[in-house]
Amino acid sequence: MAHQSNLIADNIEQYLHEHENKDLLRFITCGSVDDGKSTLIGRLLHDSKMIFEDQLAAITAASKTSGTTGDTVDLALLVDGLQSEREQGITIDVAYRFFSTEKRKFIIADTPGHEQYTRNMATGASNASLAIILIDARYGVQTQTRRHSFIADLLGIQHLVIAVNKMDLVEFSQARFDEIVSEYQMFAKNLNARDIRFVPISALAGDNVVNPSANMPWYFQAPQTGARSYTGETLLSLLENVEIRRDQNLTNLRLPVQYVNRPHLDFRGYCGTLAAGIARPGQQVKALPSQKQATIERVVTFDGDLDAAFPGQAITLTLDEEIDISRGDWLVAADESVPLSNAFSADIVWMHEDALTPGKLYDFKLATRDLSGQVRHIDYQIDVNTLEKHACDALELNAIARCEVELTAEIPVDDYRQSPGTGSFIIIDRLTNVTVGAGMIRNAVAANDAAVQTDWAAFERDLNALVRKHFPHWEAKDIRSLL
Repeated sequence: MAHQSNLIADNIEQYLHEHENKDLLRFITCGSVDDGKSTLIGRLLHDSKMIFEDQLAAITAASKTSGTTGDTVDLALLVDGLQSEREQGITIDVAYRFFSTEKRKFIIADTPGHEQYTRNMATGASNASLAIILIDARYGVQTQTRRHSFIADLLGIQHLVIAVNKMDLVEFSQARFDEIVSEYQMFAKNLNARDIRFVPISALAGDNVVNPSANMPWYFQAPQTGARSYTGETLLSLLENVEIRRDQNLTNLRLPVQYVNRPHLDFRGYCGTLAAGIARPGQQVKALPSQKQATIERVVTFDGDLDAAFPGQAITLTLDEEIDISRGDWLVAADESVPLSNAFSADIVWMHEDALTPGKLYDFKLATRDLSGQVRHIDYQIDVNTLEKHACDALELNAIARCEVELTAEIPVDDYRQSPGTGSFIIIDRLTNVTVGAGMIRNAVAANDAAVQTDWAAFERDLNALVRKHFPHWEAKDIRSLL
């Protein structure tokens, strides 16, 4: 096990109760190809005693045929389970692993470093509270380092741990570590993440991963004035102690209704996972988009009624009045103003080989609501290497852009950074039913303005096509004079 506890032998029920109520931290590992992400996770699991004997025997045998560490056990094989991953020595799919310590439980998502699989990295980051971004000490900040840092920041991850790996290959040099820290801090000025830590490690040898390294005594000395790079903590210690409770939005009540539970005439409950805020009996709420108000009577769960429910809990609310609420509607605080619109501005990560084209009809899934819509306009595409913005007409695979989205019906609109659960969406191809994109809402656009602009844009396209068909010798300025 990851830790030894006398309660296992003395009072197993109390041990299980304490284990069940530990904090859970979801985090991802990311960075460039061959920076050591899978090896780091293998080292975390191995040194925290979370590898069973049969698993260790299996990867020991696999190391002889697929390993990259010579005669030693290749711990990366713990997470690189696909045959193609072992053959190429890279991570392709997102691999999830679980482990725990006395202080906290963890779910790790090992994400691919190759640019081709950036969409998989975004998938792993969507549910994470922290990102470990690995940097090879020999090469410093790379293109994928910037790309993954930007995507993690775009997805609202507030805690970044920059793990400078392979310090053994640069003779555990303090000067090299300081150089990489300065380089990353210059790039990080453009990020919104409020908590960035740095730790020098060697995942292969285990230095500063779970146990303190005797090879880098300078890391455990007092930090220099104004510097935050010398925390003096191992990577596991940082993961155990990072404060994530304040990351949750406990202010703005958001319950997207997933199901209306009507088992008999005397019970009507509205089921869903609480996305934000705190739900309590006696609280005044209103349904969106209908704006009808009522009071919460009960907060029901499988284990009984609650005095209060918090984000992430699956609950059923009963109200004092039977108002018309169906799947896809929201329950919010009665005194809160939430904009309703059929259009909004959003950052979109495109995840399909077929490019996104403005005007094409897609299916959108927002929280528990499914409806059709289109990307009306691409405001700009973001160069993830330089964070510069430039114009474009379509989005290719792995591209990220600020877009204007128009839907077929009005919905409540939340800023993603305020409430990720209700401020995010996925885009689905209507013919293949494949998820082709994911988005983070930034702000609403007035519904009437959106409709007018969309009609005008359609008229302009049709007029251009008509004129060019019948008057091919006309120039663009002649066509614009008609508009």
